[in-house]
Amino acid sequence: MKYSYFPGCTLKNKALDLDKYARNSAEALGFTLEEIPDWQCCGGVYPMGKNEIAPKLPSVRALAYARDQETSLVTLCSACYNVIKQVNNDMQNDENIILKANNYLAGENLEYHGETKVLHFLEVLRDEIGWDKVKAAVKNPLKGKKIGAYYGCLLLRPGKVMKFDDPENPQILEDFIKAIGATPVIYAQRNECCGAYAEIEDPSIPDARSKAIITNAKDMGADFLVTSCPLCQYNLTKRKGDAEIEVVYFTELLAEALGVKE
Repeated sequence: MKYSYFPGCTLKNKALDLDKYARNSAEALGFTLEEIPDWQCCGGVYPMGKNEIAPKLPSVRALAYARDQETSLVTLCSACYNVIKQVNNDMQNDENIILKANNYLAGENLEYHGETKVLHFLEVLRDEIGWDKVKAAVKNPLKGKKIGAYYGCLLLRPGKVMKFDDPENPQILEDFIKAIGATPVIYAQRNECCGAYAEIEDPSIPDARSKAIITNAKDMGADFLVTSCPLCQYNLTKRKGDAEIEVVYFTELLAEALGVKE
């Protein structure tokens, strides 16, 4: 089973290990992530302006490539997933954006109308592999580890477009934690914003938000937090202070459980 793969900038630069964990884990579970050639940055933030067409084109090109390969498009990063899935929704439903984007792409002999299915790696595990098969492939169950799922904003919202999980009470990461043999910890701040890109302009915002998340998770008994957003991992790790809690990307835990972490 093969999927077109959009790794995104962070996972091809400072987080190469997290990308490799995903590829190794995929092979162990019987599917392949085939990286899209010459992909371009998705922009990291969905452009909301109706006249902002050019920033959407990298996502459209990736989506069109996956369609031509007759595969779904998979990404690991919450930000990439959010941008690409919202752009795909535009290319299915917004006639103004469809017209303008395809006018841009005409010179590349491309036309796209939202045909591609966009999946987060976690959705592949849940919907296409199945948690039972993931559990059966685990060689090093993470028994005794109490892990809090940290969803953040981008996986879940806007809920009507992302359709990833219940935006108020998600469970996909908790199911992932159970499948790799660990114990999920439920805490109130698990789908609250960490402060995100406010880090660049006003670090006091992620300071307050991230510390509240860390404190809440620790108070509820978590030894680890697991996330699928590189920026969330950065913000939370930077601000954990003396709290004895580790913030881990989900592909690292998966690779460890499957016995493919180098």
